Amino acid sequence: MNHSDRSILYQIRVEGHLREDWFEGLVIALRPNGETLLSGQMDQTALHGVLNRIRDLGLVLLSIQSYPNEKGISHD
Repeated sequence: MNHSDRSILYQIRVEGHLREDWFEGLVIALRPNGETLLSGQMDQTALHGVLNRIRDLGLVLLSIQSYPNEKGISHD
């Protein structure tokens, strides 16, 4: 299997609180510190699409974390 074809769980942290309809298909968790966590299963193509959307919206990307062997992640 090509590495780019694998679906991996990603958690993306951005500055500010986002509208939930901006990233359909992802779990959106608004944090009390003013950040938003976006998480979901994605292949490389989908990940780049989300990153492009973050750029196009002028959002500040704080971090990206992958969880290739995880079944779930915490939104706390």
